[in-house]
Amino acid sequence: LPDVVQLRPVRTVHCTENCCDCLLRTCRKRKELKARTVWLGCPEKSEEKHPRNIIKNQKYNVFTFVPGVLYQQFKFFLNLYFLVVACSQFVPSLKIGFLYTYWAPLGFVLTVTMMREAVDEVRRYKRDKEMNSQLYTKLTMRGKVQVKSSEIQVGDLIIVEKNQRIPADMIFLRTTEKTGACFIRTDQLDGETDWKLKVAVACTQRLPAIDLFSISAYVHAQKPLLDIHSFEGNFTREDSDPHVHESLSIENTLWASTVVASGTVIGVVIYTGKETRSVLNTSNAKNKVGLLDLELNRLTKALFVAQVVLSVVMVALQGFLGPWFRNLFRFVVLFSYIIPISLRVNLDMGKSAYGWMIMKDENIPGTVVRTSTIPEELGRLVYLLTDKTGTLTQNEMVFRRLHLGTVSYGTDTMDEIQSHISIFGLSDESHDLSIPKMRTAVRKSVSSRINEAVKAIALCHNVTPVYESRAGINGETDAAEADQDFSDDNRTYQASSPDEVALVRWTERMGLTLVSRDLTSLQLKTPSGQILTYFILQIFPFTSESKRMGIIVREEATGSITLYMKGADVAMASIVQYNDWLEEECGNMAREGLRTLVVAKKSLSEEQYQDFESRYNQAKLSIHDRTLKVAAVVESLEREMELLCLTGVEDKLQADVRPTLELLRNAGIKIWMLTGDKLETATCIAKSSHLVSRNQDIHVFKPVSSRGEAHLELNAFRRKHECALVISGDSLEVCLRYYEHEFVELACQCPAVVCCRCSPTQKAQIVRLLQQHTSNRTCAIGDGGNDVSMIQAADCGIGIEGKEGKQASLAADFSITQFKHIGRLLMVHGRNSYKRSAALGQFVMHRGMIISTMQAVFSSMFYFASVPLYQGFLMVGYATVYTMFPVFSLVLDQDVKPEMALLYPELYKDLTKGRSLSFKTFLIWVLISVYQGGILMYGALLLFESEFVHVVAISFTALILTELLMVALTVRTWHWLMVVAEFFSLACYLASLAFLNEYFDLGFITTKAFLWKVSAITMVSCLPLYIIKYLKRKFSPPSYSKLSS
Repeated sequence: LPDVVQLRPVRTVHCTENCCDCLLRTCRKRKELKARTVWLGCPEKSEEKHPRNIIKNQKYNVFTFVPGVLYQQFKFFLNLYFLVVACSQFVPSLKIGFLYTYWAPLGFVLTVTMMREAVDEVRRYKRDKEMNSQLYTKLTMRGKVQVKSSEIQVGDLIIVEKNQRIPADMIFLRTTEKTGACFIRTDQLDGETDWKLKVAVACTQRLPAIDLFSISAYVHAQKPLLDIHSFEGNFTREDSDPHVHESLSIENTLWASTVVASGTVIGVVIYTGKETRSVLNTSNAKNKVGLLDLELNRLTKALFVAQVVLSVVMVALQGFLGPWFRNLFRFVVLFSYIIPISLRVNLDMGKSAYGWMIMKDENIPGTVVRTSTIPEELGRLVYLLTDKTGTLTQNEMVFRRLHLGTVSYGTDTMDEIQSHISIFGLSDESHDLSIPKMRTAVRKSVSSRINEAVKAIALCHNVTPVYESRAGINGETDAAEADQDFSDDNRTYQASSPDEVALVRWTERMGLTLVSRDLTSLQLKTPSGQILTYFILQIFPFTSESKRMGIIVREEATGSITLYMKGADVAMASIVQYNDWLEEECGNMAREGLRTLVVAKKSLSEEQYQDFESRYNQAKLSIHDRTLKVAAVVESLEREMELLCLTGVEDKLQADVRPTLELLRNAGIKIWMLTGDKLETATCIAKSSHLVSRNQDIHVFKPVSSRGEAHLELNAFRRKHECALVISGDSLEVCLRYYEHEFVELACQCPAVVCCRCSPTQKAQIVRLLQQHTSNRTCAIGDGGNDVSMIQAADCGIGIEGKEGKQASLAADFSITQFKHIGRLLMVHGRNSYKRSAALGQFVMHRGMIISTMQAVFSSMFYFASVPLYQGFLMVGYATVYTMFPVFSLVLDQDVKPEMALLYPELYKDLTKGRSLSFKTFLIWVLISVYQGGILMYGALLLFESEFVHVVAISFTALILTELLMVALTVRTWHWLMVVAEFFSLACYLASLAFLNEYFDLGFITTKAFLWKVSAITMVSCLPLYIIKYLKRKFSPPSYSKLSS
């Protein structure tokens, strides 16, 4: 079942999780989702048990919290390793030092993690409890009762007030609105901000609310599905003669998580809890792990191998004497500081700091970091996959062009259309008198054609005018109609598509205004103030399959019936009568970047309509293949339609899209545009936004449907060099089926790729393809609900809060308010986060390796004894208070000023090669650690005179000073907090010397001998590195330093 698969937990590579997944899936598959019969107000008649109506976003419960969090922590190699080492200290023969030196850091990490998880879990619990405890009114035989959302069952009759959330999936039975319809807001379900019109079941709308119990009726509903845009069911009333049968479709449903926007509604619950559409569509987003974390994980494994090898060497040099296996384990524990536990703590704190810096950046206001674990990914991106509408463009439609075949009107000639409409607003007789005799018949025909076209555009849509000022009192729009004051400034239009609103606003400007609309009629006002009423007989909504919408209306004045249709040129070309201009003009408009719609009409006689209506109603009641049967009946009407006009609507580009795309292209990022729009429009936006640069060729991939065609077209494409690719979703599907590897290889060589007519699942599929075939990091950016799957699939998802709602920005890892902000987010914050984390990670490792080298030298000098060099607090202090602040202050370092990074985006290319953290840089740090550790230990052993305690004092002091000087050597741009951290740490160490009398000889550390010995050793360990750095900067400077100089 697709919906079961959708809700699988995220899989990981671990056996345990695979087993859990298997168990879960087996449990889930047992309960197969079935169609159901729901009796109105009778939950007890339900044949099977349905899930409780609860919202549950918690990961754990009281019993699973501790084991669950511990499992999530110890599945990482690093933490598991520390657990084993810490546990080994309970075995007396393996005990090396004090227990707290091992358990305190591990306990700190686990406590912080558990507290963070607990806070998140409590928040989730409170949110869930709040939602599940919301009170709703339920209709019962005894009248109205209040019930909690979690107590609602399938079959209950629930009353939902205006501005209240719908608690479960329901069939809409009744509303207080006189029209028998209501608006709902669906932005929490599909991300769209416009209101949707829903229609009550006609049979129950006519009854008073209390009579809903006195009738014997049931709803037959299909099994729960994922698709929020479709529903098939039937309503049957048994106690009337004959039985009443009504077909139910998507417009009769009220899905959970939507909000009632007008009136009060009553519905019967058909799906609850995890069977509701909103829960079925909640796929668990994968846990994203950054590339830097994976690289560090690989390095820690390499360090672990080095640690084991070093321990084996030590035991071998002992000659495998006595209980050598025990000694081997003691050495492993002794050298455990090679892999520092503070690595995870420092990196996690660093990530939080980067997130805070991003959100506080005044140049990109409103940016939100929703996934704090992957800020470094922003500095490693190679592919950027972007949506078009609302991301590159504003999703703000403006009517630009009307084409009638022989004549075309643009923005500068719209006043001509207005003059024709003002003439035609009058009745036919006065119209004849008003046109001077000298005007030709051709002129008349142009006027009549303009009138027909504008009237068709004003009638063929799903737009509803809403009068907000008057709706405030009782939520009903009728008040506006009552006094016929249609010039209300507060009129706004609600529709599911911004294109439709643009068309209706344009007809209003031309003089033909949509003033009211309900389920059965709509009214237009002419320039002369006359009201024309049309009765709506049928509406055929727009679907992605049909790519068109239609409406059948009867004019009140004449009684004539007309079918109007509008849709995409590909869908309409076969429906309209033969013409020689449509295809050419569609191409011309698309090249200008306009979205085109073809408008057509057909007059119907009464007999034709009655015949169609009976066949249509019959098809709507069928249970099997209803969609196909309905489509076949509608298609029987859609033949030889009269082509009225072609409209062109412009979608404006977002601010600064061109310079931003150019910046990203110069940074070496390959940009792919994935859109549901048509090929011509997508190509045009690609050119106007400079996604495809001026001098680049564009290769349009011809439509292919078979393996042979795909092979030929791929060969033709292979011969092209350095050109942008434009391909449609259908052709892409065919290519991926037969030639996946070859296609991706060719497409990846293109400077830009445009995929048009893409479904949301295809967008996510393309992201996964790039990840599999190129191993490069991908970023997806979008603004609508249809971009969520792509955003969640990408290594780094960016959402824009746009016209289409907040769904994309809530699902993303980073949320921005404008597309242009992505430049600074990647070039500045991405660069800094990656560079800083790379430096921080390697420095923390260096801190562990240097002390392990000293331990190895110490043990080898004293007959390979597995005895610790530094005891107790010295080890804890070394990893925390003595060096923590200067090391962590590296998160403030920057190699290039933000202005430089934006001015020279080419610098970003170096980051994608991953040179800041590689085995080469890691080996350099290993060599530095071995050199410094050896110098510090040998120096201390050479220079001490009488007591061994002096070795500890000299070497430990020199070690602390070396670490502070190494931080200073690593820093590229000083920040005042770095200076404070250096001096604060030094002060802490000097102050603590007074209390460390169990480790140091206080009399010795106040002598001059101690001072010169420490200074000499520190000089020898650090000075050569300073000289090497100076020479390297002089003779082989990095690219960024050339710019800053």
